[in-house]
Amino acid sequence: MVVLQFDMRASPDCPEPAAVRYRACLDMVRWADRQAIDVVGFSEHHNTEDGFLSSPLLLATAAAACTSRVRLSVSALLLPLHEPLRIAEDIAVLDLLSGGRFSATVGLGYRESEYRSLGVDWARRGQILDEKIALLLQAWGGEPFSYRGERVQLNPLPQRPARQLLCVGGNSVPAARRAARFGLMFAPAIDDPALAEAYETACREAGFEGGLVIYPREPSLTLIAEDPERSWAEIGHFLLYDARAYQQWRHPTRRAYAESAATSLDELQHEGKYRILTPAQALESMRQKGSLNLAPLCGGVPLEHGWRSLELYAERVAPAFAEAGA
Repeated sequence: MVVLQFDMRASPDCPEPAAVRYRACLDMVRWADRQAIDVVGFSEHHNTEDGFLSSPLLLATAAAACTSRVRLSVSALLLPLHEPLRIAEDIAVLDLLSGGRFSATVGLGYRESEYRSLGVDWARRGQILDEKIALLLQAWGGEPFSYRGERVQLNPLPQRPARQLLCVGGNSVPAARRAARFGLMFAPAIDDPALAEAYETACREAGFEGGLVIYPREPSLTLIAEDPERSWAEIGHFLLYDARAYQQWRHPTRRAYAESAATSLDELQHEGKYRILTPAQALESMRQKGSLNLAPLCGGVPLEHGWRSLELYAERVAPAFAEAGA
């Protein structure tokens, strides 16, 4: 699986304004629709200093309108921070507009400041997520129900069932149990067999036979270059900015591959969570792992470098992978 990832975060050194980069993002999504790209993914965070994407459903809707093949995903959609009936409506429209190509992974998030800024009780976040997932599923069921003292009924409904629209993310046993309890797929943030075991046990207890764990497969944010050492020298500081920005958000319970421990460019380069690979190295990585996570705008990487990375994938990696029958 080849994923094209966007979170729109940009270092202060980024040479292009946000308006230019958002339009370029959609250009890249259109490009992905014509290439051997399986999924375009969007992330969500709020109240940031570096322009992290705060409206992923809106950007996914724009992406749906300008594509016809590639799948679209928001991971993670921080459901506790949203009005759930509006989210149910938006995802229903996205499902219709995209022709069934959209899905979302819902999660709690890990930044208390986001909850405070949006007036949501951090201490009750697990309970709030449960309540809002339940409302999404009830709304998509199509029948009228009572909500805040009013009779409501979702119309239009999504064309696909909830299990194809929604899965539950997280890195804890409670998250695994939550997914099973609601009869949804589980997408942990880390490849932990203990989480899969907890999910499978909870599925059996709930009588849910359609359970599925979607593993992240040790993803590394990847760009492709003909001369990686030169590219590290030219754009490595954007990747280091991204890594350090995530470090500042570190939460004691967070376990995810995005957590880098690097404090220098040299450490980041050798750690392996951010990679700049030659086309041959990218091809070998795909053969070994079966996946590739392309991040052409990571941390504010200039557009010319992001586009060249994608062009090398299309010209030198994807054809060789297809020719090998992998």
